[in-house]
Amino acid sequence: MPPGASVPTPPAFGTVEEERQYRKEQLAAGFRLFAKFGFSEGVAGHITVRDPEHPDRFWVNPFGMAFSLIKASDLILVDHEGTLLHGNRPVNRAAFVIHAAVHQARPDAVAAAHSHSLHGKAFSSLGIPLDPITQDACAFFEDHGLYADYQGVVSDAEEGKRIARALGPYKAAILQNHGLLTVGSTVAEAVWWFITMERSCQAQLLAMAAGTPRLIDRETALITRGQLGGSFAGWFQAQPLMDQIHASDPDLFG
Repeated sequence: MPPGASVPTPPAFGTVEEERQYRKEQLAAGFRLFAKFGFSEGVAGHITVRDPEHPDRFWVNPFGMAFSLIKASDLILVDHEGTLLHGNRPVNRAAFVIHAAVHQARPDAVAAAHSHSLHGKAFSSLGIPLDPITQDACAFFEDHGLYADYQGVVSDAEEGKRIARALGPYKAAILQNHGLLTVGSTVAEAVWWFITMERSCQAQLLAMAAGTPRLIDRETALITRGQLGGSFAGWFQAQPLMDQIHASDPDLFG
């Protein structure tokens, strides 16, 4: 790196109000990216971020609003009991059940993302973890859980807790017959893990359809995860996408 050059880092804030607005803008940007990648289907899917002042509350998308139209001002605030604290649109019951349980079980998870993306859905039906067949997939090597107890649309708090247990200390989980779930210390990190996990599912499905993929050995996979799978690496890898969506969709800040 040339003298004087530096790698960007997550911003710091002088007030909680500034940080709240930033998190909401990042969340709106995350939904716009999900729309661009085709991760929206009907009213399914949700991304959440903790409120910086009240960590037992989280911002989430209004139920039934298109990801491609969500602005920071559209987001609603709910607590872990599902009480609407800010906004005038309903909350997705499944979003509340899954994300409340995840946020309660994982104080380090500032943001969580779940959607019914095509390849995530297809891969989840196999009931297997991602294999270390590519460099990108190594980010999830021995760092994702598998929830294998699908019981229909999530509407029960106990099922939310079971999903949180399947996630455990990991950055992601495959919800069998359902889709993918990722978490991060920032919205950008959680969104990046979802995007790259979805594409890793696609890559493994393609490889399995073509033949028998060769696995990266465990030692190399762990080294690669150490290089690509950390919290900062997740945030940093999302920055080009965030820059693109900020430029193409400036109305998201409204």
